[in-house]
Amino acid sequence: MIILDTSAVKALAGGHKTLNLLAGNMARTPGDRLIIPALCLMQAEADDEGISSRVLTLSSVVVDNLDTVASVTVGTMIRDGYGGPDTCHALCCALPRPEFTGMSILLTGNEVAYPPGVVTVDIDSLGMLEFS
Repeated sequence: MIILDTSAVKALAGGHKTLNLLAGNMARTPGDRLIIPALCLMQAEADDEGISSRVLTLSSVVVDNLDTVASVTVGTMIRDGYGGPDTCHALCCALPRPEFTGMSILLTGNEVAYPPGVVTVDIDSLGMLEFS
């Protein structure tokens, strides 16, 4: 599962070449989606009007809703000092899930915001070329 945090959402909406190539490639592959945590989308829209409409037009983008269990998990992470609501929702999305048995990858422009053990890839790293 590939997750985009707030910085990656902003970059995608801003025309980041590699992220847009990735989104296009995933749109052509059945079942492949870019997951945007709802609180990351909310923060990106709060920071820059219109971002949500730009990224939600991409067919490969799916928003991960903040359901009851996720709300409690995100709240606990915030209280425990893992970051703000958007960062913690991205972390929550990266946790193992019964419906997804593979490894989650969190695309970000700020790798230091996440604790050790979370698989992050900087959106401007050479490693991003593997995804596009």
